[in-house]
Amino acid sequence: MGDVLLDIPCTTIKGEQKSLADFGGKALLVVNTASKCGFTPQYQGLEKLWQDYKDRGLVVLGFPCNQFGKQEPGDESAISEFCELNFGVSFPLFKKVDVNGAAAHPLFVQLKKRAPGLLGSQGIKWNFTKFLIGADGQLVKRFAPTTKPEELTGEIEALLK
Repeated sequence: MGDVLLDIPCTTIKGEQKSLADFGGKALLVVNTASKCGFTPQYQGLEKLWQDYKDRGLVVLGFPCNQFGKQEPGDESAISEFCELNFGVSFPLFKKVDVNGAAAHPLFVQLKKRAPGLLGSQGIKWNFTKFLIGADGQLVKRFAPTTKPEELTGEIEALLK
């Protein structure tokens, strides 16, 4: 029996059903993203992490979210196009999700439970909150939106050893 976290169904931005287990045995960086946020330039840093570490076992996963200041108003194709054109994003993106509230995606419910932030297990404060998960599916660490992707290299290096 696998870890509950890895078995939660997620829908990619192209409509395919996946779970984190489909990225088998890799470390994962799960991020709630938005196209019109002050932190949106972090897409560039996330893409760099993906390029630098994908061959060593890290997968970056973006989950667009419109819950914070309505900063992700577009549909899936608009989001995908924006990310590719503006930031050359090639890491996997998923369908727009809620990360807080009654309709929060089960993945984020689990992530918040395992790594409570400033708002406890109930909330994610803003876009670009990052969750680094070990290859074994055990959650490792939660990072604030203000933590730039390049600041995670030490944690990622330690995880991939």
